[in-house]
Amino acid sequence: MKTTIYMVRHAESPYTEGNERTRGLTLKGKLNAEDITRILKDEGIDVLISSPYARAILTLEGLAKELEQEIKIVEDLRERHFSGEDDLIPTEKFMSEMKRMFDDFDYAYPGGESNRACQQRAVVVLRDILKENKGKKIAIGTHGNVMTLMMNHFDATYGFDFLNQTVKPDIYKMQFNDLELEEVTRLWEYRE
Repeated sequence: MKTTIYMVRHAESPYTEGNERTRGLTLKGKLNAEDITRILKDEGIDVLISSPYARAILTLEGLAKELEQEIKIVEDLRERHFSGEDDLIPTEKFMSEMKRMFDDFDYAYPGGESNRACQQRAVVVLRDILKENKGKKIAIGTHGNVMTLMMNHFDATYGFDFLNQTVKPDIYKMQFNDLELEEVTRLWEYRE
């Protein structure tokens, strides 16, 4: 039975250290969230699920209103924890550390979560979503890393290079036959 997952990477959010859960969307992000609603409103989406982070919820909020649906919040869809609060990854080292994490799925920056740990917790949720919603269309409000790691579980070509070409927001339509990924289509067309 075919099930469709729409991975909706959140729209642009102002970066503020220590404010991961609560930071919202920039003006551009709010406008892009309206575009997300326009793109997805006629897809026949049955279920809306999101990370608990405000930026992911806010990206789906307009769609939820349009479809008159609630957004189910799932804690284990949160973005990966990159480092400890007292040992933040310096900005100039962030990309090299990210590459290292994708080269070695068990590596974690001090105080952070490894790719493997993040992938395992998120894939458990994704598998449950697929099992509980067979034959339905589900939009998931998500983040770049956790989205890439969920996709990577089903197809190893989704890795560091894929993550680097994604934008905020982004949409990937994933067609599943039971728990087997059959096709991925990008629905978002990047525009400034």
